[in-house]
Amino acid sequence: MDYNDHCDAFEEEGARFVARSRDADLAATVPGCPDWRVADLLAHVGFVHRWARHLVQVRAPQRLSAREMGLSRGPVTPTWLAEGVREALATLRASDPDDDMWAWGADQHVRFWARRLLHETLVHRVDLEEALGVTSEIETRVAVDAVDEFLANLESAATFSASVKNLVGEGEVISFRTEEGPRWDVLLSPDGFGVVEQRRADAVLTGPARDVLLALYRRRTLQDSACVVAGRVELLESWWQNCALQ
Repeated sequence: MDYNDHCDAFEEEGARFVARSRDADLAATVPGCPDWRVADLLAHVGFVHRWARHLVQVRAPQRLSAREMGLSRGPVTPTWLAEGVREALATLRASDPDDDMWAWGADQHVRFWARRLLHETLVHRVDLEEALGVTSEIETRVAVDAVDEFLANLESAATFSASVKNLVGEGEVISFRTEEGPRWDVLLSPDGFGVVEQRRADAVLTGPARDVLLALYRRRTLQDSACVVAGRVELLESWWQNCALQ
Protein backbone atom coordinates (compact mmCIF):
# COMPACT_ATOMS: atom_id res chain seq x y z
CA MET A 1 0.00 0.00 0.00
CA ASP A 2 1.30 3.48 -0.83
CA TYR A 3 0.56 6.86 0.71
CA ASN A 4 -2.64 7.44 -1.26
CA ASP A 5 -3.82 3.93 -0.38
CA HIS A 6 -3.23 4.68 3.29
CA CYS A 7 -5.18 7.93 3.07
CA ASP A 8 -8.07 6.29 1.22
CA ALA A 9 -8.23 3.38 3.66
CA PHE A 10 -8.01 5.77 6.63
CA GLU A 11 -11.01 7.63 5.23
CA GLU A 12 -12.94 4.35 5.04
CA GLU A 13 -11.92 3.23 8.52
CA GLY A 14 -12.74 6.64 9.96
CA ALA A 15 -16.22 6.50 8.44
CA ARG A 16 -16.78 3.01 9.84
CA PHE A 17 -15.62 4.09 13.28
CA VAL A 18 -17.92 7.13 13.30
CA ALA A 19 -20.86 5.03 12.11
CA ARG A 20 -20.34 2.48 14.87
CA SER A 21 -20.05 5.23 17.46
CA ARG A 22 -23.65 6.24 16.78
CA ASP A 23 -24.90 2.91 18.17
CA ALA A 24 -22.49 2.71 21.09
CA ASP A 25 -23.33 2.43 24.77
CA LEU A 26 -20.77 4.83 26.24
CA ALA A 27 -20.69 2.91 29.52
CA ALA A 28 -19.98 -0.47 27.92
CA THR A 29 -16.66 -2.13 28.61
CA VAL A 30 -14.09 -2.56 25.82
CA PRO A 31 -12.72 -6.14 25.86
CA GLY A 32 -9.64 -5.18 23.82
CA CYS A 33 -8.79 -2.35 26.26
CA PRO A 34 -9.96 -3.70 29.64
CA ASP A 35 -9.38 -0.46 31.54
CA TRP A 36 -11.61 1.53 29.18
CA ARG A 37 -15.28 2.14 28.65
CA VAL A 38 -16.54 2.97 25.16
CA ALA A 39 -16.55 6.66 26.11
CA ASP A 40 -12.79 6.44 26.78
CA LEU A 41 -12.19 4.68 23.46
CA LEU A 42 -14.07 7.30 21.46
CA ALA A 43 -12.28 10.16 23.22
CA HIS A 44 -8.89 8.53 22.62
CA VAL A 45 -9.42 7.99 18.90
CA GLY A 46 -10.81 11.47 18.30
CA PHE A 47 -7.92 13.01 20.17
CA VAL A 48 -5.24 10.96 18.36
CA HIS A 49 -6.63 12.08 15.00
CA ARG A 50 -6.31 15.71 16.09
CA TRP A 51 -2.87 15.25 17.64
CA ALA A 52 -1.44 13.60 14.51
CA ARG A 53 -3.05 16.20 12.27
CA HIS A 54 -1.40 19.02 14.20
CA LEU A 55 1.99 17.30 14.09
CA VAL A 56 1.76 16.95 10.31
CA GLN A 57 0.42 20.45 9.81
CA VAL A 58 3.44 22.05 11.52
CA ARG A 59 5.92 19.33 10.39
CA ALA A 60 6.85 18.92 14.05
CA PRO A 61 10.63 18.36 14.45
CA GLN A 62 10.02 16.72 17.82
CA ARG A 63 7.16 15.38 19.90
CA LEU A 64 4.68 18.07 20.94
CA SER A 65 2.52 17.71 24.01
CA ALA A 66 -1.23 18.04 23.93
CA ARG A 67 -0.99 21.09 26.16
CA GLU A 68 1.25 22.84 23.63
CA MET A 69 -1.30 22.17 20.89
CA GLY A 70 -4.46 23.27 22.67
CA LEU A 71 -6.47 20.54 20.96
CA SER A 72 -10.21 19.99 21.26
CA ARG A 73 -11.24 17.17 23.57
CA GLY A 74 -14.91 17.21 22.75
CA PRO A 75 -17.70 17.03 23.58
CA VAL A 76 -17.20 13.52 22.22
CA THR A 77 -19.99 13.02 19.70
CA PRO A 78 -20.18 11.38 16.26
CA THR A 79 -19.96 14.88 14.77
CA TRP A 80 -16.77 15.61 16.73
CA LEU A 81 -15.27 12.28 15.67
CA ALA A 82 -16.14 12.86 12.01
CA GLU A 83 -14.60 16.33 12.15
CA GLY A 84 -11.34 14.87 13.45
CA VAL A 85 -11.16 12.33 10.63
CA ARG A 86 -12.01 14.94 7.99
CA GLU A 87 -9.43 17.46 9.19
CA ALA A 88 -6.66 14.87 9.58
CA LEU A 89 -7.38 13.48 6.13
CA ALA A 90 -7.40 16.93 4.51
CA THR A 91 -4.04 17.77 6.09
CA LEU A 92 -2.49 14.48 5.00
CA ARG A 93 -3.73 14.78 1.43
CA ALA A 94 -2.40 18.33 1.19
CA SER A 95 1.06 17.26 2.44
CA ASP A 96 4.12 15.80 0.75
CA PRO A 97 4.53 12.29 2.19
CA ASP A 98 8.33 12.58 1.89
CA ASP A 99 8.61 15.68 4.08
CA ASP A 100 10.81 15.14 7.13
CA MET A 101 9.17 15.36 10.54
CA TRP A 102 9.05 13.69 13.92
CA ALA A 103 7.31 10.37 14.35
CA TRP A 104 7.46 7.94 17.22
CA GLY A 105 8.23 5.08 14.82
CA ALA A 106 11.07 4.25 12.48
CA ASP A 107 9.90 6.31 9.48
CA GLN A 108 10.54 9.99 10.25
CA HIS A 109 8.35 11.40 7.47
CA VAL A 110 4.81 12.61 6.93
CA ARG A 111 3.93 9.24 5.40
CA PHE A 112 4.35 7.56 8.79
CA TRP A 113 1.23 9.30 10.04
CA ALA A 114 -1.10 8.29 7.21
CA ARG A 115 -0.18 4.66 7.79
CA ARG A 116 -0.33 4.99 11.57
CA LEU A 117 -3.73 6.68 11.62
CA LEU A 118 -5.11 4.00 9.32
CA HIS A 119 -4.07 1.15 11.57
CA GLU A 120 -4.77 2.96 14.84
CA THR A 121 -8.31 3.56 13.65
CA LEU A 122 -8.66 0.02 12.29
CA VAL A 123 -7.67 -1.70 15.52
CA HIS A 124 -9.87 0.57 17.63
CA ARG A 125 -12.76 0.05 15.20
CA VAL A 126 -12.39 -3.65 15.99
CA ASP A 127 -12.36 -2.78 19.71
CA LEU A 128 -15.55 -0.77 19.32
CA GLU A 129 -17.28 -3.48 17.33
CA GLU A 130 -16.33 -6.08 19.92
CA ALA A 131 -17.86 -3.87 22.61
CA LEU A 132 -21.01 -3.74 20.47
CA GLY A 133 -21.01 -7.50 19.92
CA VAL A 134 -20.37 -7.12 16.18
CA THR A 135 -18.04 -9.38 14.17
CA SER A 136 -15.36 -7.28 12.51
CA GLU A 137 -14.38 -7.54 8.86
CA ILE A 138 -10.84 -6.55 7.83
CA GLU A 139 -9.68 -6.33 4.23
CA THR A 140 -6.76 -8.71 3.69
CA ARG A 141 -4.38 -6.18 2.12
CA VAL A 142 -5.00 -3.77 5.00
CA ALA A 143 -4.45 -6.51 7.57
CA VAL A 144 -1.15 -7.48 5.88
CA ASP A 145 -0.02 -3.86 5.84
CA ALA A 146 -1.00 -3.49 9.49
CA VAL A 147 1.11 -6.50 10.51
CA ASP A 148 4.06 -5.10 8.57
CA GLU A 149 3.67 -1.66 10.16
CA PHE A 150 3.34 -3.14 13.64
CA LEU A 151 6.58 -5.09 13.33
CA ALA A 152 8.40 -2.15 11.72
CA ASN A 153 7.52 0.17 14.61
CA LEU A 154 7.36 -2.10 17.64
CA GLU A 155 11.00 -1.63 18.65
CA SER A 156 10.48 2.16 18.69
CA ALA A 157 7.50 1.70 21.01
CA ALA A 158 9.88 0.81 23.84
CA THR A 159 10.04 4.55 24.58
CA PHE A 160 6.45 4.42 25.89
CA SER A 161 5.80 0.68 26.35
CA ALA A 162 8.50 -0.63 28.68
CA SER A 163 7.70 -4.32 28.20
CA VAL A 164 8.95 -4.16 24.58
CA LYS A 165 12.48 -4.05 26.00
CA ASN A 166 11.93 -7.66 27.11
CA LEU A 167 11.72 -8.86 23.50
CA VAL A 168 15.24 -10.26 23.42
CA GLY A 169 16.84 -13.65 22.96
CA GLU A 170 19.90 -15.63 21.94
CA GLY A 171 19.36 -15.93 18.21
CA GLU A 172 15.92 -17.54 18.20
CA VAL A 173 13.60 -16.84 15.26
CA ILE A 174 9.84 -16.36 15.46
CA SER A 175 7.96 -16.55 12.16
CA PHE A 176 4.61 -14.82 11.67
CA ARG A 177 2.93 -16.28 8.59
CA THR A 178 -0.33 -15.46 6.85
CA GLU A 179 -2.36 -17.99 4.93
CA GLU A 180 -2.53 -15.43 2.14
CA GLY A 181 1.25 -15.63 1.64
CA PRO A 182 3.20 -12.82 3.36
CA ARG A 183 5.44 -13.78 6.29
CA TRP A 184 7.79 -12.02 8.67
CA ASP A 185 10.71 -13.73 10.43
CA VAL A 186 11.85 -11.98 13.58
CA LEU A 187 15.31 -12.59 15.02
CA LEU A 188 15.64 -12.22 18.78
CA SER A 189 19.09 -11.11 19.94
CA PRO A 190 20.51 -9.96 23.28
CA ASP A 191 20.13 -6.34 22.13
CA GLY A 192 16.59 -6.57 20.80
CA PHE A 193 14.85 -7.91 17.72
CA GLY A 194 14.35 -7.24 14.05
CA VAL A 195 12.69 -8.58 10.93
CA VAL A 196 15.16 -10.57 8.83
CA GLU A 197 15.21 -12.54 5.59
CA GLN A 198 13.49 -15.90 5.81
CA ARG A 199 15.19 -18.22 8.30
CA ARG A 200 14.50 -21.57 9.87
CA ALA A 201 12.06 -20.70 12.61
CA ASP A 202 12.06 -21.88 16.22
CA ALA A 203 8.42 -20.87 16.64
CA VAL A 204 5.69 -20.19 14.07
CA LEU A 205 2.34 -18.42 14.23
CA THR A 206 0.19 -19.06 11.16
CA GLY A 207 -3.30 -17.90 10.27
CA PRO A 208 -5.40 -15.58 8.15
CA ALA A 209 -3.85 -12.10 8.02
CA ARG A 210 -6.77 -10.76 10.06
CA ASP A 211 -6.11 -13.20 12.89
CA VAL A 212 -2.32 -12.76 12.86
CA LEU A 213 -2.97 -9.02 13.22
CA LEU A 214 -5.37 -9.43 16.14
CA ALA A 215 -2.94 -11.77 17.91
CA LEU A 216 -0.03 -9.34 17.47
CA TYR A 217 -2.13 -6.52 18.85
CA ARG A 218 -3.09 -8.78 21.78
CA ARG A 219 -6.78 -8.59 20.89
CA ARG A 220 -6.74 -12.38 20.98
CA THR A 221 -4.72 -14.70 23.18
CA LEU A 222 -2.75 -17.41 21.44
CA GLN A 223 -5.26 -19.90 22.80
CA ASP A 224 -8.31 -17.95 21.61
CA SER A 225 -6.86 -16.96 18.25
CA ALA A 226 -7.74 -18.74 15.02
CA CYS A 227 -3.99 -19.00 14.39
CA VAL A 228 -1.96 -22.19 14.64
CA VAL A 229 1.09 -22.25 16.89
CA ALA A 230 4.02 -24.56 16.13
CA GLY A 231 7.51 -25.08 17.52
CA ARG A 232 8.63 -23.53 20.80
CA VAL A 233 5.36 -22.24 22.18
CA GLU A 234 7.11 -20.51 25.07
CA LEU A 235 8.82 -18.12 22.64
CA LEU A 236 5.47 -17.00 21.25
CA GLU A 237 3.96 -16.75 24.71
CA SER A 238 6.84 -14.53 25.85
CA TRP A 239 6.46 -12.40 22.73
CA TRP A 240 2.72 -12.04 23.30
CA GLN A 241 3.25 -11.02 26.93
CA ASN A 242 5.65 -8.23 25.97
CA CYS A 243 4.57 -6.86 22.59
CA ALA A 244 1.91 -4.41 23.78
CA LEU A 245 1.60 -0.95 22.25
CA GLN A 246 0.50 0.99 25.34
